[in-house]
Amino acid sequence: MSSSNYYDVTEWKEGNPYQDIGEVINSIIADIKARQTDANINNGGKPGAVIYIPPGDYPLLTQVVIDISYLKIMGSGHGFTSSSIRFNTPESEWKNWHEVWPGGSRILVEMQPAAGGEASAGAAFYIERSGDPRISSVEFADFCIDGLHFVDDGSGNDDPENTYLNGKTGIYIASAQDSFRISGMGLVYLEHGVTIYNADALAIHNNFIAECGHCIELRGSGQASKITDNLIGAGYRGYSIYAQNFGGLLITANNIFPRGKSSIHFSGVVRSSVSNNRLHSFYPGMLVFEDNCAENLVSANHFFREREPWAPMQAYNNGLDDLYGLLYISGDNNSIIANHISETIDTQYITPSGATPVIIRVVSGQGNHISDNHIVATTETSQAHDAAASACFSTQVSALLATDGLAALDVITVRIEKESRQNIVLDSGGEAQVVLDRAVNAFRATPVPGQSC
Repeated sequence: MSSSNYYDVTEWKEGNPYQDIGEVINSIIADIKARQTDANINNGGKPGAVIYIPPGDYPLLTQVVIDISYLKIMGSGHGFTSSSIRFNTPESEWKNWHEVWPGGSRILVEMQPAAGGEASAGAAFYIERSGDPRISSVEFADFCIDGLHFVDDGSGNDDPENTYLNGKTGIYIASAQDSFRISGMGLVYLEHGVTIYNADALAIHNNFIAECGHCIELRGSGQASKITDNLIGAGYRGYSIYAQNFGGLLITANNIFPRGKSSIHFSGVVRSSVSNNRLHSFYPGMLVFEDNCAENLVSANHFFREREPWAPMQAYNNGLDDLYGLLYISGDNNSIIANHISETIDTQYITPSGATPVIIRVVSGQGNHISDNHIVATTETSQAHDAAASACFSTQVSALLATDGLAALDVITVRIEKESRQNIVLDSGGEAQVVLDRAVNAFRATPVPGQSC
């Protein structure tokens, strides 16, 4: 028996999903609201619905507006493939490819918002509802949202497809909400992948969100949420993961790719955990805590910083130098414990020239505990490679696997600035590698093999 609360966009009576899937989904939502009007029938009344998007390409010209709870929009495949590789490969080679564009259940965002404008205006999916209770249990699962192209930023220097600007957003949640889920999604070539305000009990799990200007932004404030088991990678202008005024955020088991301005950026976040992630970056500022982040745990992560090895993207960076720190900490009583941190970069690419790179930098606050971090710093020589797709893959893998012939690189493993006091640094660098005022901070050097402690 079929359910009246299950909708297939290809079988709906109004609109044509192959011309504008946004119009079709809005019509379906209107039907759900027209049928489910009573808030309490036998302790029920508004069960919500499922909207199914079969595999295929569906242009979106009209923004989807969601203002009902218990709605799941789902497809049958996230369909992600790299658009950056495609656009940095000569078009003459595309004819030999097995496939050229993302696939699966794919929404093509063909709206034309202004690049750099309000993220909400260019959102494929816009969620907002006022009143009580908060909108709840809206889910996005297993389909692709493709921004298609980036645009010229007016500088005259950038390839338009490498600007990470187009004014498009995948999912924009404007109002406070409860128990939303985003899972199994593919988001690519959007200026903003997912932007969410005032989240509570949010789960962002097992998605592929990459080659976006910003990937995940948790703004306003929020609590008790998780970002887990995702593959994520923003562009050099933006954040892979950003959280603002959040408490109880769990970031675990994510694989965060390079090129993001920062891999994880916290602003005013407290009592949250960053654990068991693998983070890879081409720039300093991989992890940033600012605006008095407090009582956060950063533990058992693997951080790796190198120089961009792929020639088409070597002209771009996030504007930070090597004195900024790979981990930049501002706030009180944070714990940076038992992380593995690798930096492999040839000395000619260190900025400013001749500087000693800083790995963990505590710029302000007190009571931070930095302990048992294993920091490996070495030099390398990066080679330029051509723009072929196969070269992109092999170049980056070769850079990741290179361990032979590397020489030790002098670094400051931990630097505690004068504005930060009463910190504890244990076994995270040798006597000459840690810079701090021992009159107001505690320090124990990492033992040196063969020497007595």
